Amino acid sequence: MTQQREMILKTPSKQQTADNGPDQETLVDELLGRRKPPEAGRFRLQVDRQTKASYSTREAAGQAGLAIKRGFPIVHVTVFDADEGQSETIVLPV
Repeated sequence: MTQQREMILKTPSKQQTADNGPDQETLVDELLGRRKPPEAGRFRLQVDRQTKASYSTREAAGQAGLAIKRGFPIVHVTVFDADEGQSETIVLPV
C-alpha cells in the first residue's frame, strides 16, 4: 500500500544574458532616472544642507538663494562653489 505523491515541477526562471537582456548601463540609467540627475553647474544652491539646484554663475545662485531666504527666513541657505570647495551663506539684508 504505497501512496503516490504528485510532484509539481517548477519551470526554470528565465535568466537574462548579455544577448537578449538589458545591459548594465541601461539598468544604471533606470535607477538614476528615478532620482534627480547629477548636478552639472559649478555653483550649487543648498537649503538646509540639501542641494536643490545648480547654476553656472554665482550671481544667479545668489539671487535664487535670496528669494528662498526672503520667503522662508528660518532655513539655512548657502551657495556652494564645487570647483573651489567653498560655501557662502545667504543672509537677509538689514
